[in-house]
Amino acid sequence: MRLLKHLSIGAAVVALAGSAAYSQSSIDHDPLLDRERYLITDYGAVGDESTINTEAIQKAIDTASESGGGVVVIPKGVFRSGSIFIKPGVGLHLEKGGVLQGSQQLEDYPKLNTRIEGHFEPWRMALVNAQHVDQLRITGEGLLDGNGEPFWAAFWQRREENPNCTNLEVERPRMMFIDQCKDVLIQGVSLQDSGFWNIHVYRSQDVTIDGVSITSPNGTPPDRAPSSDGIDIDSCQRVTVRDCFITVGDDCIAIKGTKGPDALEDETSPPVEDILVENCRFDSGHGVVTLGSEATIVRNVTVRNCTVTGWNKLVRLKLRPDTPQTYENLLYENIVYEAEGGIFDIKPWKQFFDLKGQEPPRSVVRNVTVRNVKGWTGKWGEIVGNPLDTISNFSVENVELEIESDVMTLGQVDGLRFKNVTVNGKKLQTE
Repeated sequence: MRLLKHLSIGAAVVALAGSAAYSQSSIDHDPLLDRERYLITDYGAVGDESTINTEAIQKAIDTASESGGGVVVIPKGVFRSGSIFIKPGVGLHLEKGGVLQGSQQLEDYPKLNTRIEGHFEPWRMALVNAQHVDQLRITGEGLLDGNGEPFWAAFWQRREENPNCTNLEVERPRMMFIDQCKDVLIQGVSLQDSGFWNIHVYRSQDVTIDGVSITSPNGTPPDRAPSSDGIDIDSCQRVTVRDCFITVGDDCIAIKGTKGPDALEDETSPPVEDILVENCRFDSGHGVVTLGSEATIVRNVTVRNCTVTGWNKLVRLKLRPDTPQTYENLLYENIVYEAEGGIFDIKPWKQFFDLKGQEPPRSVVRNVTVRNVKGWTGKWGEIVGNPLDTISNFSVENVELEIESDVMTLGQVDGLRFKNVTVNGKKLQTE
């Protein structure tokens, strides 16, 4: 393996990756799913793929909430809707063949002050919204269809007019927004063609996303769904993503918080902690689990027993020049990797950064372990920070890869260890 900068190999370092203790067991039978059911067709919903059913579905939700709780059911059929708002005590179940399809009219998604890209501003709400709903259950074998083509087209048109336009210049609805909820289960459902992010979970705890399929076009513009992140974990603690399939036009999973020179003082963005991603298959995306671009403190992230194909990147950390960030205790293990994008993509993220007249902050990346990885990829990638950043304690163990380009680009990395690493049939030499 050829290195663009001489490796400084320090003492052996074992990453303090997050314990599996926060892994939530699969739910065989959940009594919350046995609550009284409220069929949306009993409230006037019509599954003809053209009627806008927002009021009927919301009426079913409101009735269930006012009656002490229950499960709102989407039966077989295509039910088009704008934003719906799940209330405390209410779950959502999509039966097999049942489709909740997003309206293609922007006005069907209210513009409210909401969390988006690390701060709050007026923005279009999601197709499915839940705020302060504890013991939330969204289940079933049905489909959430974002119907997002017109929103993608509007963005790409704006990007053609102004190549430097921001993601938020063109309003687009998310598929699902889970806001400050506890004990959340999203299980079994499929999501496709979201207008913007798919599942955005903000400031929530004890969340399980289990057996979910998320797909969006991931070709080249305009045949790609822009900003179609699969799952955005924003300022959350104890989140498990298990047995999912994700292929999208942006990050498969993104871990988010806030941004800017004063980010550590932002009380709306507590640290992201104890994230477990296991037994998932990732096809194309910008990153398997990407930290950033809005993030401050992220710790204890485990990605294990996963398969990666298509075009993707395994360890993707965005280091903003304007934000003090700490990324620590990251473990990637037992990975079958057959993706072109590369293993490491750790580098400055300079898109739209703003120091607001302040001095550049210092960020820290430490205790990162990649082990038990087999397959092939296009390149090793890069590990490079901003000038003041500290990057330390990386361990690459039990890795066997075929790599088209065996060059690794390194900045200042203190304590980078390779153990039992084979590239293109040869043991890695680090001297």
